[in-house]
Amino acid sequence: MNKYVKFKADAATHVEVSKAQAGQRIDNFLTRYLKRVPRSHVYRILSSGEVRVNKGRVKPSYRLETDDRVRIPPVRTGDRALIVVPEATLARLEASVLLEDEDLIVLNKPAGLAVHGGSGLDYGIIEALRQARPHAPMLELVHRLDRNTSGCLLIAKSRGILSSLHALLREGKVDKRYIALLAGSWNGNARTVTAPLARLAASEQVVVRTDGKEAQSVFTPLTRFKQSTLAEVRIDTGRMHQIRVHAAHLGIPVAGDARYGDYAFNRALRARGLRRMFLHAVRLSFRVPQSGHRYSIVAPLDAQLQRLLTNLS
Repeated sequence: MNKYVKFKADAATHVEVSKAQAGQRIDNFLTRYLKRVPRSHVYRILSSGEVRVNKGRVKPSYRLETDDRVRIPPVRTGDRALIVVPEATLARLEASVLLEDEDLIVLNKPAGLAVHGGSGLDYGIIEALRQARPHAPMLELVHRLDRNTSGCLLIAKSRGILSSLHALLREGKVDKRYIALLAGSWNGNARTVTAPLARLAASEQVVVRTDGKEAQSVFTPLTRFKQSTLAEVRIDTGRMHQIRVHAAHLGIPVAGDARYGDYAFNRALRARGLRRMFLHAVRLSFRVPQSGHRYSIVAPLDAQLQRLLTNLS
């Protein structure tokens, strides 16, 4: 439990960091603590030195330690309204929980919901979960999925489990499998794509470029239809839009992909009921070192994707 003490001299709040909060960056801590304050203002009070940790100035990247004492200056929230996530969205997320234990929540993320707010979005899945579970000491995204991608999404309940899972992801010890419908016929068996990827400056566009970051995707055909292929994709790295760009690089883009896909193919599938991108994080498998607990989580396809596969068959 945090200890809050108000001092009349400057009306600042002094917060003692709990064990559950230790390890997180000060900017993220302040963003959660000052829920109605714009992130730009959080950085302003950090850079000005109004925020102090153990009476000293810190950078936004400073990671809190247990029993650190944080001075938070008085701030005005202005006229900005508190964002309230609709009950229907909260109910939809609760219905999508695949697994929950003392360490993790695993969702079968619905397509169309962003994992977090920003870029014109008032809220995302993580903000909605925090609203639904206000007494949870911590809820943080372990990884991300594109807004229009569905499937397995991990939420950590403690700083320790978050750090452990980030380490597993960096070391390639999380087996991540996706299901994608690809535009076109597949020749041969499994194929590994290692094209490096680079994000264009100030945009959401990713391209194959020799000076890009290392990326590896393994495509394995599962079902061959007349004009498309259902494939399993294993990714050994986690680059932005990786599967979508690698599939387009092969000349067989993901069905329904408005950015990298085939417009005529997408239009034809839309007429057959596809209203979203056909990319789904179907399975995650990993072992948590501290507890020795092994996870193998499978997220079923939603009804729309199932109907389309039946239609294509």
